[in-house]
Amino acid sequence: MKSFGAADVNPDKKAVKINANGNRRSADVVVATQFRRYYSGLLGPQFEPGICFFNSSGNKIVNYPKQHSANCTTKHQATNQWFKPMVRILKNMRSTLVDDGSIEQGSAPSYFIEGLLYNVPNEKFGISYDDTFVAAINWILKAERKNFVCANGQYYLTRDSVAECWPCGNCDAFLSALTQLWNEWS
Repeated sequence: MKSFGAADVNPDKKAVKINANGNRRSADVVVATQFRRYYSGLLGPQFEPGICFFNSSGNKIVNYPKQHSANCTTKHQATNQWFKPMVRILKNMRSTLVDDGSIEQGSAPSYFIEGLLYNVPNEKFGISYDDTFVAAINWILKAERKNFVCANGQYYLTRDSVAECWPCGNCDAFLSALTQLWNEWS
């Protein structure tokens, strides 16, 4: 903390926020350690490498950032480069929803928005941003969201009372507000 200045370092729910100062940009730093989830495989014991950290409430959170990144890249390629721009569009719409008070700050994290779109079939992406948005959201609204997985492929996306999952009510509120915003704009 001495290197950054005590006033520039602030613990948050899951990360340590380092404020911008001079030429330094702001950053969120997750203090984590290596984690391995072991399972029995065809060749004997196997493991899935990940990370583990504790949130401000003391709950252990296990994540798999390498798998998340690789799977999102594969999805982006499989959708002819439509996945990442659509994630950005939903994140921007989320910011609008937070700013106008339609949803609470922190109720629709970027990680879960990526996971939401990760579950949409590849053929729903393409043609135009409008068409992709409508096809993806309509598919999500009709789908069994309880079967959705996080983009890392290791957890279900929506579950209540599971630290690594998106609470179902927050997901539903985001989708409802997102649909309402789209209908107001179109």
